[in-house]
Amino acid sequence: MKRIGILTSGGDAPGMNSCIRSIVITALQYQINCIGILNGYNGLIQRATIELSQKNVKHIMPLGGTILKTSRSKDFFSYEGRQKAFENYRALGLDGLIVIGGDGSFRGAKAFQDEFGVAVIGIPGTIDNDLLGTDYTIGYDTAINTAMHALDQLRDTAQSHNRVFFVELMGHDAGLIAIRSGLAAGAEDIHIPEIKTDIPALLEKIRQKPIDESMIIVVSEGDEYDTFELAKQAKDNFPELEIKTLILGHLQRGGSPTAFDRLLASRFGLAAVKTLVEGKSGLATGIINGQVQMIALQKVEKHLNYVKPHLLELMDALCSR
Repeated sequence: MKRIGILTSGGDAPGMNSCIRSIVITALQYQINCIGILNGYNGLIQRATIELSQKNVKHIMPLGGTILKTSRSKDFFSYEGRQKAFENYRALGLDGLIVIGGDGSFRGAKAFQDEFGVAVIGIPGTIDNDLLGTDYTIGYDTAINTAMHALDQLRDTAQSHNRVFFVELMGHDAGLIAIRSGLAAGAEDIHIPEIKTDIPALLEKIRQKPIDESMIIVVSEGDEYDTFELAKQAKDNFPELEIKTLILGHLQRGGSPTAFDRLLASRFGLAAVKTLVEGKSGLATGIINGQVQMIALQKVEKHLNYVKPHLLELMDALCSR
């Protein structure tokens, strides 16, 4: 093992740069050189790369996003695309590949290994925290904190005008970001896909709102009701209230990663390099009960990391009026 490639694929997540830094520094201790592959799998197909050294990764930990750029490569879905990627992989003299991304990125890595014998290790990087085999993915903690801070700031203006805000947070299939950040910010109501939305109960909460108080209602994007639809219901029933809608969207992906995400990403990077050095392949890093472990790539699939009962209990207690 003399030369390995690193790529980030799919959606970006805060902490990816910390992971890249950890991989490079660890690899150098084993006299392994690192090649950064730009724009995900597309960079491997197009042979777009950069040399990574301790100097050019030294100060990247505070940066959000990924210095290697990322994409969702349609060409890599095809065998022809993967074959072209393998030709470049071989021309670059690579002995292994580390892929930082989500379930789609891991499926691509598994196919690349199975078809061409490439040594691959996956590292879970997604703000959705929706992968089997790990309690946390890179970027999840930062996304929660980013959303919480945004809700805190929104409260200032909401309270100044006694407004009702409907705020949509990311979470395609699960309400983890919505419930954790909403509870931490003291939201008056939280709507997540795991719980059926009760429109009459929501309207009753708004009706009971004191005239001199604000109200923040958090809605996960995966909820059965569209955020604008919920806001319209409220406006139709309470035309005297000032009701606003805010979609935080991709704001939650950006920003400097938290200490938790930086350390998690660094631990994953170290484990990935050591696993390759040991001659192992087809595995992904994960963390269970604070311990880093490796899991077979074929077992790492999208998983609805359903909201735990203690959070539902807390939501029921703190969001009832």
